[in-house]
Amino acid sequence: MADLITRPNLPDPDGVYASLIETYEALGDDAQIAAFSARLILLLANHIGDPEAISQALKAAAEANDKAEARSAS
Repeated sequence: MADLITRPNLPDPDGVYASLIETYEALGDDAQIAAFSARLILLLANHIGDPEAISQALKAAAEANDKAEARSAS
């Protein structure tokens, strides 16, 4: 079982981000965005194939979300 890689690990992170944003902008409503996000997450989780790394990613994403919500509330 590998630890989740949280340091930058993409050769072109800005390009990946731009592609992701472009894809989201092309989607219609929140339901389409949610369905797309779920499919993308499942595809990437399958590619990773390590339940422990996926669990770590879920925890890290939830913690980052909590911090973002706390910042926007203050």
